[in-house]
Amino acid sequence: MVVELEGARVVVTGGAGFLGSHLCLALVDAGARVVVVDNLLTGTWDNLSTLDGDGRLERLEHDVSEHVEVDGPVDAVLHLASPASPVDYLRYPIQTLKVGALGTHNALGLALAKDARFLLASTSEVYGDPEVHPQPEDYWGHVNPVGPRGVYDEAKRFAEALALAYHRTHGVPVRIARIFNTYGPRMRRHDGRAVPAFLAAALAGEPLPVHGDGQQTRTLCHVDDLVAGLLALLVHDDVDGPVNLGGEQEVTVLGLARTIARLAGSDAGVQHLPRPVDDPQRRCPDLTRARTLLGYAPRVGLEEGLADTLAWFSSAS
Repeated sequence: MVVELEGARVVVTGGAGFLGSHLCLALVDAGARVVVVDNLLTGTWDNLSTLDGDGRLERLEHDVSEHVEVDGPVDAVLHLASPASPVDYLRYPIQTLKVGALGTHNALGLALAKDARFLLASTSEVYGDPEVHPQPEDYWGHVNPVGPRGVYDEAKRFAEALALAYHRTHGVPVRIARIFNTYGPRMRRHDGRAVPAFLAAALAGEPLPVHGDGQQTRTLCHVDDLVAGLLALLVHDDVDGPVNLGGEQEVTVLGLARTIARLAGSDAGVQHLPRPVDDPQRRCPDLTRARTLLGYAPRVGLEEGLADTLAWFSSAS
């Protein structure tokens, strides 16, 4: 099965969210027709307002934890629906588990019924607080299944297992993207992740909220680079198993806060807060598979991407 984006009809669950909306716009730009399925728990149709009145994008307000019906042919199903920030999945733990389990089951059922390719937006959270660094796809992770973050981590781990069960049992062509920290325009100001939290505080002249001493590390990927990786993974015909997608430049959280404060012209300093339970100490992808299979390489530098995101936050405030 070959997915050519030009003229393809693609279903995107969670397409009204931050990442999903960028992906939908890129699919339309590539010539696809897109059906967005979203219950708007954490997304908003405003993220797709530039396509208002465009016949290439259909909107379906629906919770994919319930059975999904889409009339007509479908060439690919991209399953992004899920709360994705700690604030959200701690506020909606049961919904997070349901969309990871029932939502994935329903999205896979749609792909099976339509003879479509399936792409799962998984997460670096499947690695938990990793004991291997950087994290390759064959690392099984270090996850606390009963901690507060487990509702998200285990939902995604189950989703991966279910997707591969559909592949092995029913022959559904499956692609799994393990997405590392991604940032960019259209992130919600108070969604709880580091970049929007730091930007919002800097623009308000408030101390930037740093958890712990800030020496924990992350890699950050601008949303444009992440979307390019997702599209490359979707159309590639020879991928077996999960593929890491994200940035490679490892930074401390404190260093990130200071960079954002400098870019925003803030001198309010930082405020140290308690570390969340099971907060990973280091997180960095091994991108060997993505480079080898997809020719993937992040291109947007950190300061360039943060400046772009800062400009959007400033204009949206």
